[in-house]
Amino acid sequence: MTNKLLRFMKNIFHLVLCLATLFLYSCKATRHLNNAISKKAMLMEKQSKEDSIKEVTTTFAQFASNRINFKTFSAKIKVESSDNKGKNPDITAVVRIIKDSAIWMSLTATFLNIEVYRVLITKDSVILVNKQDKEVKRRSLDYLQEITQIPFDYYTLQDLIIGNPIFCADSVNAFKRKEDCILLSTVDQYFKNLFTLTTDTKLMLHSKMDDIDVARSRTADITYADYENTTGQYFSTSREISASEKNRINIRMLYKQYEFNKELSVGLTIPKNYKRK
Repeated sequence: MTNKLLRFMKNIFHLVLCLATLFLYSCKATRHLNNAISKKAMLMEKQSKEDSIKEVTTTFAQFASNRINFKTFSAKIKVESSDNKGKNPDITAVVRIIKDSAIWMSLTATFLNIEVYRVLITKDSVILVNKQDKEVKRRSLDYLQEITQIPFDYYTLQDLIIGNPIFCADSVNAFKRKEDCILLSTVDQYFKNLFTLTTDTKLMLHSKMDDIDVARSRTADITYADYENTTGQYFSTSREISASEKNRINIRMLYKQYEFNKELSVGLTIPKNYKRK
């Protein structure tokens, strides 16, 4: 009996030892597995962040590459507008731009086919010739801000006419991809600007600007539509602009004709009998 008991105890000891070894190995293997899963999860999270950053960077770069570069620009534009007082008479605008130098405009009342104004805008001045009242006004560029309540400088106005983004910072503040569009936000010294882009070519569909000064309720919206690509670059031939603070103005611009990089003149001839103001 004693020998049988000793053999039995010995077998139990071996069994316990085997189970203990198996348990320790299992724990070690589990730790290795958990560590491997944890490292893989961290790598996947890191990869996901890197992929997101890459997508934002690539999207913003493609968006920026759609910016229209030119030497000269001319267009005939039908302009419809309304404000707090109601609809204004339609205007036909003939526009000529020499890049970073001068913007020349002839504004004609469409219904009467009578030229009402000629305008010459440079980087520091505005000359407004009133053909009906036979007078000319010379103003600083601040005049644009006074009549629009938007912080326009020469380059902003030039980009607005051409169809380039305005009040766009050089870095992305927020980004979201949706099924049918991409939302991309930037913040500059004046506005938080939310751009809606196409998913494929990253063209602007909409730009919504909100003043970063919370004490003001200044907002502006621009919708871009009817893109054409006849010159190797996309150009929106239909725009709708809405701006408001104390007053609201809505503008629709339909580009009937446009040309890039043709020889242009932008001078103003002012008759001597015109009154100076």
